[in-house]
Amino acid sequence: MSKQHRERPRLLLDRLNVAMYDCPLQANRQVDEGDGTAVSYQRVDSLAWSREEQASGKHVHVKDFPKGHCLQLFRLVVLKDRTDHIVTNDVTQHSTDETREVCAIRWKIEQVHREVKQVTGLEGCQCRKSRIQRNHIACALLVWCRFKELSYETGRTVYQIKFGQLSDYLIEQLKSPSVKMAFA
Repeated sequence: MSKQHRERPRLLLDRLNVAMYDCPLQANRQVDEGDGTAVSYQRVDSLAWSREEQASGKHVHVKDFPKGHCLQLFRLVVLKDRTDHIVTNDVTQHSTDETREVCAIRWKIEQVHREVKQVTGLEGCQCRKSRIQRNHIACALLVWCRFKELSYETGRTVYQIKFGQLSDYLIEQLKSPSVKMAFA
């Protein structure tokens, strides 16, 4: 996917004034932290951070964004050997802790999407009609909700519940098969 296509959704959100976004930047992404008079881009992971900037973020321009389009950049130390760089178009946001909370919520949403796709077969629908696709999605979400209820009740993960059912079925079929095989 070209760089232009990756940046287009973020810029569209800004133009429509629909929502604020918080998204990660790759370590090699080029940014300029100057006032815009003399542009000197550098990698986001090579920026110097003062204590104040660690707490409140930096005002930056990302390379290949339109001139004058500035974002707020935050540096989140996840582990001692891993640092995430998060940008938001909400330039009034000045708290690294708030950004950390938003990223935690985003991570939970990503986990839900992954679970729904892996456990329910959400992506397996090959139907073309939108009504059937909506029904398939609704059924998949109902299945996921039931798996989630069971996981809370039993203290197991959604994956353990799903694959446990399959292994129980397989063991039962191996003990006494429902379809008898006749060998010649």
